[in-house]
Amino acid sequence: MGAEQEFDVVVIGAGPGGYVCAIRCAQLGMKTALVEKNPRLGGTCLNVGCIPSKALLHSTEIYHELKHGASGHGIVVKAISHDLEALMNRKDSIVDQLGKGVKALVSKKGVSVVQGTARLLGNGQVELTGEKGKEVIKAPEIILATGSKPVELPFLPFDGKKIVHSDHAIAFDKVPRKMVVVGGGAIGLELGCVWSRLGAEVVIVEFLPEICPQLDPEVAKAARRIFEKQGLSFRLSTKVSSARSTKTKSVLTLEGGQGFSEIEADRVLVAVGRAPCSDGLGLSEAGVEQDEKGRVTVDSSFSTSLSGVRAIGDLIPGPMLAHKAEEDGVACAEILAGQAGHVDYDMVPGVVYVDPEIANVGLSEAQAKERKIPTRSGSFPLAANGRAIATGATDGLVKVVAHAKTDRLVGVQVVARGASELIASAVAHMEYGGSAEDLARTIHAHPTLSESLKEAALSADGRGLHSL
Repeated sequence: MGAEQEFDVVVIGAGPGGYVCAIRCAQLGMKTALVEKNPRLGGTCLNVGCIPSKALLHSTEIYHELKHGASGHGIVVKAISHDLEALMNRKDSIVDQLGKGVKALVSKKGVSVVQGTARLLGNGQVELTGEKGKEVIKAPEIILATGSKPVELPFLPFDGKKIVHSDHAIAFDKVPRKMVVVGGGAIGLELGCVWSRLGAEVVIVEFLPEICPQLDPEVAKAARRIFEKQGLSFRLSTKVSSARSTKTKSVLTLEGGQGFSEIEADRVLVAVGRAPCSDGLGLSEAGVEQDEKGRVTVDSSFSTSLSGVRAIGDLIPGPMLAHKAEEDGVACAEILAGQAGHVDYDMVPGVVYVDPEIANVGLSEAQAKERKIPTRSGSFPLAANGRAIATGATDGLVKVVAHAKTDRLVGVQVVARGASELIASAVAHMEYGGSAEDLARTIHAHPTLSESLKEAALSADGRGLHSL
């Protein structure tokens, strides 16, 4: 074990939360170390999550549109096929490019990158285990940013072949004949769409009555019906009660409103959520408290129960999203510098990157009702939008939820092509406490899909101009 290195801040984990936090700490004048056990920075998001899945989604969108939609535009495409190996190589090259970019960015921002597996020793010390053995680094402030991992069901243990999680499902070497997805949230929908577009029969099993519980039921139902038209099948209000394996397939026993049934699949993607990843950190030994879900308990300044140790991102309560982790990281760094860092988790947008995309921010009407917030709402169908008609993107709708008395925006939900970009203007209005009237009076260029936001806001007050 070599001599101890000393820093002002040690950030453990180089995902979006960790590396952004480290950069902000360095910008604020702190001598900062960023510890990562993997050779490539970027964490789950860059390596096996956000980036590779979006690359696959985009490639398969192109293929699906050419195969099923080109003729409607007067474009003749003959004998179309896909090359899965080339498609995967493109995905891998994008991940590699961005990984190199993050490494260069962090280094040029003045952050010291240390490769190794970290373990808290207490008293501001972190033990690192790497290729050269063990060493200890010290800092008065340690920030935990080790992210999350897929949740494993006890009766469906991952084997990486027939029973898989999202890391596996972005790297299949062949298209499965039939894939069952357990979980109708963002990860299940996205990867279900990828493999459905490439020819797999995909069945999504969801325990709840509808997909995407963060949405109002009518919005979620409209989205599901679009995906059914695209070829996905759904088994709602259904749970997987047991599983058995044959030589080549998995056989799941489903329990739903009509009793028990069985379903076979070449691949079973378990996408029932993610759990904090704190394995090997030595949290309990060091005295860092965790809740019943394994999340690290923190206060408003991200401080844990152990003095000098803070936590951000997927390790703590709040949406398990890369952009939330980044905001945690910035706020945490600024608090360390004596500034007023803060994150409003009600203002964190969520996106499902299917086609059409699903995006939301704030509260649904149901969630507002639970908080006893009086609301009124307005919606607008994409089928009445000129740009949507011109581009063949008429599937979807926008819903605006406003406070019934003050008109302040409570939530916005979008099902539309490009919803991930459209939601940003809603977030901006809500960040400053804007009203449905503010959104309705914001001038949107014509013809654009964004006009649907304006129209939905107008409809919240019964003043819609372009819908019946």
